[in-house]
Amino acid sequence: MTGLVVATVLGWASWGVVINKLSPFTSTTLALTLFYASLCIALTGTFTLINYYLRLTLNKGQIYNVQLNTALRQGLLLSIMVCIALVFQRLKVLTWWDGLLLLAIVVLIEFYFMARK
Repeated sequence: MTGLVVATVLGWASWGVVINKLSPFTSTTLALTLFYASLCIALTGTFTLINYYLRLTLNKGQIYNVQLNTALRQGLLLSIMVCIALVFQRLKVLTWWDGLLLLAIVVLIEFYFMARK
């Protein structure tokens, strides 16, 4: 758990460094790759921590590792969805129904993992 908090803080710090130090106009490929990678790491950690603490408060008496694994999976899915939406927005192809389609894909993937149990 401590490792997840440290990784989240380092992810947000690296995202801040990318925002402040790299210009997407001079080194487009490197800057954009680092921007999306650091944002995905930071959002994964943030969504995972929020989801984990919500699960602990709502589902008392369950195993912590199972809650953490589920929260990590859902946090990763949400952060990938946000990063894909940002890429679509950068390419100027994001519409409201594309966002709904991304959300539906994430929900279907989560239903798949829930059905496997």
